[in-house]
Amino acid sequence: MIIDAHCHIMPDSFPKRHAELSAIDATYASLFPNPNPKMATAEDLVQAMQETDVDRSVVMGMGWAKLKLAQETNDYINESIIKFPNQLTGFCSVNPTWGVEALTEMWRCAEAGLLGVGELHPDTQGFDLIDRLALEPLMGAARELGWPVMVHASEPVGHMYPGKGHTTPDKVYRFIQNFPDNVIICAHWGGGLPFYALMPEVPEVLKNVYFDSAASPFLYRPEVFAEVAGLVGANKIIFGTDYPLIGHRRLLQQVQDADLDVSAKNAILGGNFAGLLRWPAK
Repeated sequence: MIIDAHCHIMPDSFPKRHAELSAIDATYASLFPNPNPKMATAEDLVQAMQETDVDRSVVMGMGWAKLKLAQETNDYINESIIKFPNQLTGFCSVNPTWGVEALTEMWRCAEAGLLGVGELHPDTQGFDLIDRLALEPLMGAARELGWPVMVHASEPVGHMYPGKGHTTPDKVYRFIQNFPDNVIICAHWGGGLPFYALMPEVPEVLKNVYFDSAASPFLYRPEVFAEVAGLVGANKIIFGTDYPLIGHRRLLQQVQDADLDVSAKNAILGGNFAGLLRWPAK
């Protein structure tokens, strides 16, 4: 079973509302600087899945700064998983700065059948990822719901790109330390956090942490799959494309070409995420 655990879908009205959304939401403005943004609907994604034999995708909006935009996107995610129940699983967009309203939105999404938080964007949502007190209500609700929490991460060095910010491995590590009982998915290889697993104390801190491969071809050479598997274990890697930024075929080929055995590849391509959500093995 192939699961793409990191996909973004939007209502088809969003590209037409580019100027409006850029003006009201910092995350939108940061991630979509082009006036003709590359976006996809649920129908676009399902068609792409069928063309590449991807069985299921996890869909989400972005880490929106504004509640109304998050609610609009979360509603669209909910409508999409109802329309495509065998292909799509949904994550909920929330912002810890919303206080009680963030928790209300999480429970509303849970009642609709969404299964996680994704993804948090501290730089544009306006919160400090290492502020334990500020994040405890959201993380506590995620623990109660049994939800994983996906956090956007960036590298502290290297080339620039839309969305690259200051949520670097040191901050992500502190965040993980603050919430050892939460299941956390570090998007985009956690900004390089797995490479610090060579330090003897780090693997224990990462016991409930997974790293997804979203946008990997824009960030690292293909060897990253085998290298990270050697450092933290293939059981800690989750296949994610960042669709529509990256198509499925390109990343699937990188996994298939990786210097890993078949069981490790199968775990990365779907087994690890299925186990994380306690889905039955297929």
